[in-house]
Amino acid sequence: MLIRNGKIYTMSDKGIIDGGDIRVEDGKIVDIGKDLEMRDGEKVIELNSEFVYPGFIDSHCHMGLYEWGIGFEGADGNEMTDPITPQMRSIDAINPFDKCFEYARAGGVTTVVSGPGSANVCGGVFGAFKTYGECIDKMVVKNPIGMKIAFGENPKRVYNSKSKMPMTRMGTAALLRSFIVESINYLNKKRRAESENKVFDINLKYEAMIPVLNREIPLKAHCHRADDILTAIRIAKEFDLDLTLDHCTEGHLISKYIKESGYPAIVGPTMTMASKIELNNKTFNTPSVLINEGIKVAITTDHPVIEEQYLALCAGLAMKDTGLSEIDALRAITINPAEIVNIHDRVGSIEIGKDADIVIFNKSALVSDSKCLYTIIDGNIVYSV
Repeated sequence: MLIRNGKIYTMSDKGIIDGGDIRVEDGKIVDIGKDLEMRDGEKVIELNSEFVYPGFIDSHCHMGLYEWGIGFEGADGNEMTDPITPQMRSIDAINPFDKCFEYARAGGVTTVVSGPGSANVCGGVFGAFKTYGECIDKMVVKNPIGMKIAFGENPKRVYNSKSKMPMTRMGTAALLRSFIVESINYLNKKRRAESENKVFDINLKYEAMIPVLNREIPLKAHCHRADDILTAIRIAKEFDLDLTLDHCTEGHLISKYIKESGYPAIVGPTMTMASKIELNNKTFNTPSVLINEGIKVAITTDHPVIEEQYLALCAGLAMKDTGLSEIDALRAITINPAEIVNIHDRVGSIEIGKDADIVIFNKSALVSDSKCLYTIIDGNIVYSV
């Protein structure tokens, strides 16, 4: 495939290429430039300076775990029977035939990081998946990419209704600390048994935490309120673990402390009403404040809270009256989420050698009346008008 004469937002050090061309072979980007020569038999998408972007990425959602138009039967995001369920794997519950994948592609979203909800203190692992396919195993970009943990109102509300710990923020933090310590003890015993060539009984709860303890994947912390954000940071630092701050609703109030922590923020969903107390300080200013502080920021829909196809619109709204630049808004739905979840070797920018995940809009994708003309995943056109 050859894409010709587009306004290419590479989201790399090449910047924006006006009148640029992209060549795709075997699902990968193999050349970027101007006036690339057409080859015999090559499919050509001829443009007239339409906007070309790397496929958009949502680094925190529940795609396929809460299905379109279905109630309990399609709600598979929270195993609300135990506050500690790290052995849950999102890949086991995602339905790739859910209509939301089709709608996501129509909005230019090519990769979603999808996983459990926030009912539990530790909810299970997220994975990164392409938005096109019939078999979720074949749609994997990376799995797992993070271990979901949750602070604040949600675990309190769920387990208060069961008269079970945690009923307080103290209880949430205490349970999480205890579980991390138990996981460390398990890993030490496993290593000792292996070194002595002894039989060792596998426990899937603790096995799921080994990549976290080895800093292969981060804790993925649901945290809205400022004090919950700081508790997530405190615990991660205490055990020397990697962390992403998901939602980070009051991050603008404590931006200097987040900056000091070195952890990235995944901000949103913001295009909603304040449906609970911990959202009272929600504002579209948060990404701008954090970015100006030098923090790496991604923007999320938290699908199905906001439908996935409106990811680019959420980034556009974060520009409105906030001083956030167009490039920073685009980075928050392309290369930043890719880097935050460590899949930037494959997606997030238009560069030679990366997956040919490319979206083409008739005008800036950040404005409400723009239209996605083509969505290309792994070099295949999976949506067109």
